[in-house]
Amino acid sequence: MDLRPAREDDFDAVAAFTRETWPDRAVDDYLPDVFDAWVREDDERQRTFVLDAGDDIAGVIQGVLLSPYEGWAQGLRVNPDYRGEGRGRELTEAVFDWARERGATVVRNLVFSWNAPSLGLSRRLGFAPCTEMRWAHPDPDPSASAPLRVVSDGANPDAAWRFWTESDARTHLRGLAVAPDYSWALADLTRERVHAAADDGRLLVVRDGGTRGFAVRNRTVTRDWDGNERCAEYAVAAWADPEAASALFAAVAHDAASVDADRTRVPIPETVGAVTDAAAARGHPAENPEFVLSADLTGSD
Repeated sequence: MDLRPAREDDFDAVAAFTRETWPDRAVDDYLPDVFDAWVREDDERQRTFVLDAGDDIAGVIQGVLLSPYEGWAQGLRVNPDYRGEGRGRELTEAVFDWARERGATVVRNLVFSWNAPSLGLSRRLGFAPCTEMRWAHPDPDPSASAPLRVVSDGANPDAAWRFWTESDARTHLRGLAVAPDYSWALADLTRERVHAAADDGRLLVVRDGGTRGFAVRNRTVTRDWDGNERCAEYAVAAWADPEAASALFAAVAHDAASVDADRTRVPIPETVGAVTDAAAARGHPAENPEFVLSADLTGSD
């Protein structure tokens, strides 16, 4: 079987076995919607592989370089006709090799918490537990009012960074936040990213007797959920206490409205405190958490 970079003419074969990846759940597989873009955009930062069985495609995966040392694996799918043959391992090891050759020391992935088969497969393929997070979705609201002072214009990035380095959120999330250009990938949140957000007016900092929370807006993208909707995506949100959570989620709601967003996506730590704080602050936490796993690529050094 030929392991090779994906081509645009692989679309029909890939779409055929990925359109109903989870037939027992009301969740559509995103892969048919992104495969063409993945193939067109293949470069030194990302590579999509397929297993070519001659007259069929046996599996697909994409590897991404999120930073000079962080890789990401996503979209692993094995055609049901070829499962049980070790094809998932073959595809995953191709991403490991590709990322390692480009200097990555780690490859991570994200799996829905309800997807037990994929969680088990990830562990068998060499991924270890890393962290768990949950999306919050506060409604954009131009009239949202924070109970504490929240600064965006002139927000101090070093104050936000110090808060992050000392926060329980950073400890739980292992320092990870949503990557700037990928909606479903997490990478190390760096001081440089926080400074860049402040320069662009994308940093929200809760200030009341000191720094009590912050959030970073990554970007605004259009997604086809219920028709084309504009979504404000945030890298992370962290806060000190329930009152600060209320202020921060109100600020996010107002910020999202200011960029004409129809909805939001805010990653928060999957802890009892963080999830219940978000719920009390009308942050609308998602029904299920997501699990992040990590594979160390330095074992053969």
